[in-house]
Amino acid sequence: MAMEVTQVLLNAQSIDGNVRKHAEDTLRQFQEQNLPGFLVSLSGELASEDKPVDSRKLAGLILKNALDAKDESRKQELVQRWLSLDPVAKTQVKSCLLQTLSSLALDARSTATQVIAKVAGIELPQKQWPELIGSLLSNIHQVPTHVKQATLETLGYLCEEVSPQVVDQEQVNKILTAVVQGMNASEGNNDVRLAATVALYNALGFAQANFTNDMERDYIMRVVCETTMSPEVKIRQAAFECLVSIAAMYYEKLAPYIQDIYNITAKAVRGDEEPVALQAIEFWSTICDEETDILEESIGDSNGDSDIPCFYFIKQALPALIPLLLETLLKQEEDQDLDEGAWNIAMAGGTCLGLVARTVGDDIVPLVMPFIEENITKQDWRQREAASYAFGSILEGPSPDKLAPLVNHALPFMLSALVKDPNNHVKDTTAWTLGRMFEFLHSSIVGTPIINEGNCQQIITVLLQSMKDVPNVAEKACGALYFLAQGYEDVGPTSPLTPFFQEIVQSLLTVTRREDATESRLRTSAYETLNEVVRCSTDETAPLVLQLVSVIMMELHKCLEAQNLSSDEREKRSELIGLLCGCMQVIIQKLGSSEGTKYVFLQCSDQIMGLFFRVFAFRNATAHEEAMLAIGALAYVIGPDFAKYMPEFYKFLDMDLQNFEEYQVCAVTVGVVGDICRALEDKILPYCDGIMTQLLKNLSSDNLHRSVKPPLFSCIGDIALAIGDNFNKYLMYAMNTLQLAAEMYAHTSGFDDEMTEYINSLRNGILEAYSGIFQGFKNSSKSQLLIPYAPHILQFLDSIYMEKDMDEVVMKTAIGVLGDLADTLGSNAGSLIQQSLSSRDFLNECLTSEDHLIKESAEWAKLAITRAISV
Repeated sequence: MAMEVTQVLLNAQSIDGNVRKHAEDTLRQFQEQNLPGFLVSLSGELASEDKPVDSRKLAGLILKNALDAKDESRKQELVQRWLSLDPVAKTQVKSCLLQTLSSLALDARSTATQVIAKVAGIELPQKQWPELIGSLLSNIHQVPTHVKQATLETLGYLCEEVSPQVVDQEQVNKILTAVVQGMNASEGNNDVRLAATVALYNALGFAQANFTNDMERDYIMRVVCETTMSPEVKIRQAAFECLVSIAAMYYEKLAPYIQDIYNITAKAVRGDEEPVALQAIEFWSTICDEETDILEESIGDSNGDSDIPCFYFIKQALPALIPLLLETLLKQEEDQDLDEGAWNIAMAGGTCLGLVARTVGDDIVPLVMPFIEENITKQDWRQREAASYAFGSILEGPSPDKLAPLVNHALPFMLSALVKDPNNHVKDTTAWTLGRMFEFLHSSIVGTPIINEGNCQQIITVLLQSMKDVPNVAEKACGALYFLAQGYEDVGPTSPLTPFFQEIVQSLLTVTRREDATESRLRTSAYETLNEVVRCSTDETAPLVLQLVSVIMMELHKCLEAQNLSSDEREKRSELIGLLCGCMQVIIQKLGSSEGTKYVFLQCSDQIMGLFFRVFAFRNATAHEEAMLAIGALAYVIGPDFAKYMPEFYKFLDMDLQNFEEYQVCAVTVGVVGDICRALEDKILPYCDGIMTQLLKNLSSDNLHRSVKPPLFSCIGDIALAIGDNFNKYLMYAMNTLQLAAEMYAHTSGFDDEMTEYINSLRNGILEAYSGIFQGFKNSSKSQLLIPYAPHILQFLDSIYMEKDMDEVVMKTAIGVLGDLADTLGSNAGSLIQQSLSSRDFLNECLTSEDHLIKESAEWAKLAITRAISV
């Protein structure tokens, strides 16, 4: 087989489908029958200089895929498979890989660098392959530059794969020395310098200790700053990427270098090529993010002792930084509004300006206003657009008091420009800026309202007219209307929008039917705005919202009926179905919340459900999600009567609970099971066997996306609450699953913030399940069945209390569970609670909480516990 592997690898890339399939099958068989031989054969192919580059490259790629996968559970399988492989075969593979680093073929070298890093990612944490880093470092001093380049690339990938804890400090020092030397201007070869600079970017996370040492840090920073001056654009870009990363990781160490960095970045922004200039702007955006985080933390931290002090770099740089950013706004591209993924210097500069505004607040306003006033009426469209963009960018951050007079002054001009400016770019940005004005300044909090009886009609007239403009301008006008509606959400029984409601709705529906509605997200934006207008409407306009029900049903019917569509049209149809179902959900929630209007759904629920059932025939995740959510809302409104749809609906429910591929659909469906439990209560009983079996199966699966797990636990509680002590038949299975999960997630030590947040969401789900079960069995003769589980639940509460990392949500649910335990089990729980290690401390802490919801739950729990103990 080893003899013919070259030809098989070449055949696997053949344009002839049959040849390709035969070769792929042959490779698969070889792998299944003799994995060690297969991997050794591939690594030999990769290392052989006399083999064709195409077969070597594919051999390396297959090797890489044999070690790594995107799916986490598959990845773990591959890791275990490699670790249990015959050591002799592994040594042969690794030896071939290292040999390939000196290959003259760039593709082979480059593939080997990635595969070595994948093997290192598996072996180094297991204390295997200890000689790897040493042998790589010895390569650095070899004469051929291509070997040096490949070795530095390997070190970079290795730092990406392995966590810093795995490599000891002595080796880290050697890696950094080699990498920084490779970056030096004295290194004559650009490929080596680029590989070294990219490697430093990946190795920065390992440099914690080095950055605390002044001499070492000075040396690293000097070399990085020098490298930003390289004659080679890719090297300059990579060096600026290092600076951005240093800003995020080592903000507190930047003070001695910040003036030099300003000079370097300003030079790049003003005169370098775009990829370099973008990274130079990104440096300042990153500093803004860091300072905003520090300042927010110190506000949240009543002692004001944030771990890292704020050096106010942005505030100090303002006089120089603002003019620099304002210059970038004039470097627009002709068609940037039409390209959704566009990113250029002007957009990066405006984004950074917005971050600066959030960081320094009012101080930015006097520095930007002269630029706006000077350019807003200029002949050149670029100056007018830049002025509008600058205005829109600084509306979040400064105080409403500072901004309101300026916005009031500018509003008539902006409205006029939106209709009359001859340039589409200017209109697009003007509509965006109006949207920002309404988002941040138009609501009940602001003293001087920017929208009043005098200008409300003009604003609406202009926005509705602008919605007839080209798609990108119309889309921004919809966005502005969205925030206009949102600002009137809690105005009381009468809204200033009421007189215009019918006209607004009609205009939005007209936009959704435009021939060009699929361009620039226009249709999506129009439906989102329609939903917001409906959601924020008052009872006065309820009769008009009622008329919308039949309109949206008609649109959905028409959409489902469409025949003979091309694949592009089918995709657009699926998107439209999702939008219509989403709109239906908002209308159902709005009208269903009031007794005067919910009758309409009791009358037409058959037709609505008939349409939703037809939606499930389409294999489209978004359409399924939106239909599911709308059905959940409908079930909530019509209550127990929803039972008549269950025989038909259960099929779709079951199908989407098993949809692991499109896990968002699965998550939404789990939430809808909860809605249906609340609507049907014990009428859901006939379907519980199937639902509970699937929920428990999902919880034990390694293939389901982790975000679905917390709602799965909560859903068990919803079912228990709905069917009361009928839950008895599932009790043992559910409690075992919950107990295992509780043991697994009781502790978070050693995890990062993101993982701790996720574990808290799992804990909350587990606690909600316990709460539903205990409340469901309350006042039942079967409640004593829960007694054996009480000690373990109290132990779980003890553990998470001792960990001291609960968030407010978990705290509220946890104290609620303590109360449920006492409330349902009475005296049977009293003595157990008294014996528990921390129940008293936990209760007292919650009773003195500043969060009124936690305090309320704790007061109820205290009553229940007192009753249980006194019995």
